[in-house]
Amino acid sequence: MSTTLPFRDLALDAHGRLVLTDLHGATHEGVTPVRAHPISAPDEGLSLVGVHGHELAWIERLSALPDGPRKLLEAELAAREFHPTLKRLISVNTFATPSTWRVETDRGEVDFVLKSEEDIRRLDEGRLLITSTHGVQLQVPDRWALDKQSKRLLERFL
Repeated sequence: MSTTLPFRDLALDAHGRLVLTDLHGATHEGVTPVRAHPISAPDEGLSLVGVHGHELAWIERLSALPDGPRKLLEAELAAREFHPTLKRLISVNTFATPSTWRVETDRGEVDFVLKSEEDIRRLDEGRLLITSTHGVQLQVPDRWALDKQSKRLLERFL
């Protein structure tokens, strides 16, 4: 199965920035990949956006790209998307918001402030996305799989 690329070429320049050559042969430096649905469908819908915020190319499915461009985009996305996984909720200073949470993540222990209950987003299949006041998003792949204390503390905010 061959995939028709929405661009001629995608490469890194000497400064490590993405450079896209469009179908007309024009070169665009400093391209940013942006997922349409980063949580619910990370493989589907990827926009390549130029430095002025305009879409230069649309990719229906990241996994359908040839290895070279796909790996470049995956590396760029990995550098931009930081979503540590919450493994355990250690403590909460108060059950009213804003509250300071101490949690264990796949990147180590961290303290963060939860501004309001609305910063805990319920996703399908027991998944959660918790956003700190600094905009860091922690993911919980399965809230039902957390330990008993973590579930008990978390339920106070859901």
